[in-house]
Amino acid sequence: MSNAPASEATADPVPTPEPAPTLHGFPLTESHGQAVLHLPRPQYVAVMKKLIADGYVMAIDLCGVDYLTHPGRSLPDGVEPERFEVVVNLLDIEHRRRLRVRVQVPADDATCPSLFDLHPGTEAMEREAYDMFGIAFVDHPDLTRILMPEDWQGHPLRKDYGVGAIPVQFSADYARDSATSAADNTAEVAPWQ
Repeated sequence: MSNAPASEATADPVPTPEPAPTLHGFPLTESHGQAVLHLPRPQYVAVMKKLIADGYVMAIDLCGVDYLTHPGRSLPDGVEPERFEVVVNLLDIEHRRRLRVRVQVPADDATCPSLFDLHPGTEAMEREAYDMFGIAFVDHPDLTRILMPEDWQGHPLRKDYGVGAIPVQFSADYARDSATSAADNTAEVAPWQ
């Protein structure tokens, strides 16, 4: 029999929590079966170079996200939520792995380093994120609009962009004439006639 008080003798030892997983020193989480790496902007390009050395040689997607309406979203400890995010999806073809990289981008400094020198295929994707969200990619070779006219004001996928700011011209006569001619054309080419 033990000389220790009863409360100490029956207490289970408190397990030491396992440290959160990291990759190259940064938080690594999982979402829908895919690994997600959370990188700070200053280390973005340096870690992306390391990921190429790890086998993640193909950037298959890069996009912007506006979290204006979701400021309290869940992020790992140490990652401060910002209004914008740049999301890059990488492939390691040899080992059949995917990795999503998320970079927080503040609204008052909506810039992010360009990946063009590492992944030239991101050229158009970065232009789209710039055009739609206003995220400027530093050192991009041709950061111009890709979808909207060059003189367009604003960035249409921002949550605070004024939807319906441009009046749409609509003619009821044109719509009726188009519907009638479409129905007539269908009748002429129907194979069962």
